[in-house]
Formats: sequence, structure tokens, C-alpha cells
Amino acid sequence: MPSYNVAALLLAVRLRVLRAGPAACLCGALLLAGAVLWAWLLPQQAALREELARPLPAPSTLVQAPPPPTANENLAAFYATLGEKRHAEQQVKMLFDLAAKSQLVLDHGEYKFGHDKAAQVATYQVILPVKGPYRNIWRFALRVLAALPFAALDEVSFKRDTIADPTVDARLRFTLYLKEAP
Repeated sequence: MPSYNVAALLLAVRLRVLRAGPAACLCGALLLAGAVLWAWLLPQQAALREELARPLPAPSTLVQAPPPPTANENLAAFYATLGEKRHAEQQVKMLFDLAAKSQLVLDHGEYKFGHDKAAQVATYQVILPVKGPYRNIWRFALRVLAALPFAALDEVSFKRDTIADPTVDARLRFTLYLKEAP
């Protein structure tokens, strides 16, 4: 008998849907979906209220700052960052590649090895006369400093023939700080 009641109930629902029309069915479906959504969101909203009502922890308990590095750690990091003297030619080649990538004219450079007595490191001073747009020259300088973390930009000088000339002659002096042995 229960299957007969279910079948009769389904038939009655089907007849009422057909009589009501598609617009009323759509409204009824949206009403039902809204009620289900509201019933689902109500407990979540209560949980959110409880979460917001709890006091916040003290900021000092959230993050512990790492201790600052010691002088020996800083010195070790400095020497670990240095380039190797035996690869100086490759580093100069990288300077020329970066100049070409920055669309600058770079035909030659001046190079001079030295030694920094205070830091006990070798230095390789590179003077590069470049020609190109002002923006590209600065882009080149920043690319060099990013690619060679042991390089320092010591000097930049600009010269322009006329104010309307878009190309600039620049002279950049980099110092590469290098270690003797790996």
C-alpha cells in the first residue's frame, strides 16, 4: 500500500506543476533553492560570529623575529657571495651579453685587476663606455647588479651631444669583488 500512496503523491505533484506553468515552477524552484541556501548559511554565520567574538592573540605570540646574524655570519655571507677570480673573463662576457640584451652599443672596455687589503679580496675594475637610450643604460646597470651580486656600480657619467639626441654616451665603472680560490 505505501507504494500506491507515493505514486498518487507523485501524480498529484506532476498535475499541479503542469497546471501552474513554467513561470510558477521556476519561481517555486528559486524559492526552494533560496530556503535551502538560507538554511545552509545560517549555521555558518553563527560560527563566524563566534570566531569574530573571540579576542585576538597578542602580536608578540604570533611571529617570533629571527635573531640578527652575528658578525661572523655576516662575514661568511659576504665571502660566500664573492665571485671567483678564475672566472673573471666569463663575468666580463656576461657584461657584454647584458649590454646587448639592453640594446646598447658596447665595443670595448677597460679592465684592471687590483687587491682590496682591508677585505682581503681581489678586485676587477671594469670601465664600460656604452651608447644608447638613457633608460636602457639604467636597465643595463640594474641587470648587471642583479646578475652579479658581487659587483658594485662605482661611477656613472653621461654625455649627450645635443638635447634632442635620443642616444646618450655613458661611462659605467663596475668593480667585481672576487675571491682567489673556490
